[in-house]
Amino acid sequence: MIFIRDNIKGGALTETTFLVLLALYKPNHGYGIMQFIDQETNGRVVLGAGTLYGAIHALVKKKWVTPLETESDNKKKEYRITDTGKQKAEEELQRMREVLQLASTLMGGAKANE
Repeated sequence: MIFIRDNIKGGALTETTFLVLLALYKPNHGYGIMQFIDQETNGRVVLGAGTLYGAIHALVKKKWVTPLETESDNKKKEYRITDTGKQKAEEELQRMREVLQLASTLMGGAKANE
């Protein structure tokens, strides 16, 4: 069983979790999520099926994503982000902005003082 250590004591989401949440702002199936992440990261992040479905399982359990009910015979199960998942993604974006601002301030200031 895969455990994803997200948001422990208000900490950061894993990159995989954040990318999966972003991929599910529009309903998508597993292979579509893998393609989205590969494309949007320019091939820097390539998820294997086991990693992806472990992450999806954990996110469903946390109620950050939910499977869509389908009436078709399509065997591809689609998922979408929930309101809770959107809130977590927005919190992560804000956290990342704060880290970026700190790094820009410190690194920019160090270069100016050299």
